Amino acid sequence: MARRKLHTEHHAVSRIGWLRAAVLGANDGIISTASLIIGVAAASGDRNAVLISGGAGLVAGALSMAAGEYVSVSSQSDAEQADLARERRELRDMPEMERQELIQIYVDRGLTRELATQVADQLTAKDALAAHARDELGISDFTTAKPIQAAVASAFSFSVGAVLPLAVTALAPNPGTELPVGAASLLFLAALGFLGAWAGKAQPLKPTVRVVFWGAIAMAVTAGIGRLFGGVV
Repeated sequence: MARRKLHTEHHAVSRIGWLRAAVLGANDGIISTASLIIGVAAASGDRNAVLISGGAGLVAGALSMAAGEYVSVSSQSDAEQADLARERRELRDMPEMERQELIQIYVDRGLTRELATQVADQLTAKDALAAHARDELGISDFTTAKPIQAAVASAFSFSVGAVLPLAVTALAPNPGTELPVGAASLLFLAALGFLGAWAGKAQPLKPTVRVVFWGAIAMAVTAGIGRLFGGVV
């Protein structure tokens, strides 16, 4: 008799930790750097000033994204650890109450009380804290906060995103940098929206349109401000 093949499923939820940070970083890298370049180019038209400001924006933005992600995700991790510590104390001090709480969770999800009791007892015997973390607190290996992973993913993806409009700037005619940088950046954003949707196994149209729309607004506003201040100066 042939051995049955195991069916291994790969769900997008396993990518949530790094995918969110990577998409955010790349999106911010493209939009902020392209907007900065377009604003400075509209104000002065000096290629050196444009490239220097874009390079400075890349370095500052990558460091800011890494620090921001690390701090924010660390706060989430601190909250998770505090909840787990409290749950650990409750399991130690009032195990029967925690057992009944877990049983009720399974009953509310549709199990009979008899089956819910069996499930709760077996899961508690294996790893009580893991069972309560997952089913009571909603904390699992897939969703738990990973500050360093988020920081590295954000900084790297921001840098990659920021390099794209900088490369276009270096190749674009001078003057007249704004139009090719803006057009290319919108294409980069569309590609990012598509790739983010593909990585998350979602339909690509909505996220693609969303990221292009907000990117176009950001670049248009900074171009307007650059022209306004450039004319005043």
